[in-house]
Amino acid sequence: MGVHRVVAVAVPEVVAFDLSIPAQVFGHRDERERYSFTVCSLQAGPVPTTTAGFSVNASASLAALRRADTVIVPGFMTLDGLPPALGASLRAAYRRGARIVSICTGAFALAEAGLLDGRPATTHWRDAADLARAYPAVDVQPDVLYIDDGQVLTSAGVAAGIDLCLYIVRADHGAEAATRIARRMVVAPHRDGGQAQFIDRPITAGTQTELAGVCTWVLSHLAEELTVPVMAREAALSERTFRRRFGAEIGTTPLRWLNAQRVHEARRLLEATDLSIDEVAARSGLGSAANLRAHLARGASTTPTSYRRAFR
Repeated sequence: MGVHRVVAVAVPEVVAFDLSIPAQVFGHRDERERYSFTVCSLQAGPVPTTTAGFSVNASASLAALRRADTVIVPGFMTLDGLPPALGASLRAAYRRGARIVSICTGAFALAEAGLLDGRPATTHWRDAADLARAYPAVDVQPDVLYIDDGQVLTSAGVAAGIDLCLYIVRADHGAEAATRIARRMVVAPHRDGGQAQFIDRPITAGTQTELAGVCTWVLSHLAEELTVPVMAREAALSERTFRRRFGAEIGTTPLRWLNAQRVHEARRLLEATDLSIDEVAARSGLGSAANLRAHLARGASTTPTSYRRAFR
């Protein structure tokens, strides 16, 4: 197998960290026998980044995509008004059989080009709702690190791009090659793509609604026994009206929202305190350590101890 040509597309206001990931994985001098690495843009020359104070230099124009074996689109800030030439070049590379990859908000470029229609895809959790709203044909999955859908691969934000690039090396050259690169980069050699992003959902999704008062009250009483009738009484509404209005204003059911806030509080306590797992479960209203473990396993694919170790 010859040298595999990797081309990263630096869209103006590119996220410098995202661009540096494929450069470190595929462009390092240790990988020259396996990969070549090129940065291109709409035209060759300086490309502004999201980091104030410097730009990056694209050595090639979009014409570089014509010979790319793998095309990588790192995240970028300006998600509206992508130039048609970029979409056309991505579609041409795809039709030619190139592997198409996005990191973080680079998924917006792939979606704009139509390459994600009918496919599962992910992006940074903060931008997932916008991606789903702007491109309803895309099956947006915000809770995973990366997705391999054959010829098209997408990753979540920031460090998840490292996981995806190492996964690609593992697919191309085996686990030993990927582990060697991970050791050089001083990162974990493998995180499964299905692992959940650690999503920090807003505590009160409806803080500007008429139900803001009861939401705030609930957050200060999480350790107590809370039911829909109790919440409805606090809102001075009938249970039926409360359920209907909560769904319309908050976008979910009262109990689902309540459980999400309890898990959020449990995560906060794991991060910020030395409370035992049992105490964290009690104070957050989850009741027992077993219940806390079940919620974290389902929502973040981790355990309380592992979560605390990772985020302390």
